[in-house]
Amino acid sequence: MQHGASKLGPTELLSQDHRTIERLLASLEEAARRLQRGERVRAGFFLDAAGFISGFADACHHGKEEGALFPALEAVGFPRSAGPIAVMLHEHDEGRLYTAAMRAAAQKLASGDASAAGAVVENAQGYAGLLRQHIMKEDNVLFQMAQRALDPDTQQKLLQDFERIEHEHAGHESYLALVDALERELQQR
Repeated sequence: MQHGASKLGPTELLSQDHRTIERLLASLEEAARRLQRGERVRAGFFLDAAGFISGFADACHHGKEEGALFPALEAVGFPRSAGPIAVMLHEHDEGRLYTAAMRAAAQKLASGDASAAGAVVENAQGYAGLLRQHIMKEDNVLFQMAQRALDPDTQQKLLQDFERIEHEHAGHESYLALVDALERELQQR
C-alpha cells in the first residue's frame, strides 16, 4: 500500500489520511487569516489547496469511505439514509460545495479581482471548520463503530479495496509533497 503501513487496519489508514488532511487545513486556515488581514497571499495557494482537497481528501480519501467503508457498513445493517453514514455523506457534499466556491473565488482573485478575497476567506474557513468537525466524528465515533461491526475478513477486503482506490487515484506522494510545499510557503513569509 502507498501508506507503507500494511499492519494497520482500514480505519487506522483512514485516520492516517486525516492527519495529512489536518496539515493542509492548518495551512489553509493560516493563509485565510493572512488574506483576511490584508496581507498578500498568492491566489495560487488556494487553488493548490483546492487541488489537494479534490484529489486527495475527496477523490482518494472520501472515495475509500464512499466506495468501500460505507457499503461494508451498510452490509452489516448501517442505514445509508440515516445515522452516521448519512451525516458523513452530507458533510462530504457540503465540503465539495465549499471547495468549488473557494476555487471559483481564488480564480477571480488570481485574475486580479481583489473583491474575491472575502469569498476565498469565507469558503476556506468554512471548509476547514467543517472538516475539523467531520474528522473528529469519524475518528471518534464512526471508525470505532466500524471496528466493532466489521469482521476480520471484511476488514481485510477493505484494505484491498483501499489499495485499488489509491492506485486509481495515483499521486499520493505528490499530494504529500504539495502539503509540504504549502507549509514551507507559509513559513517563508
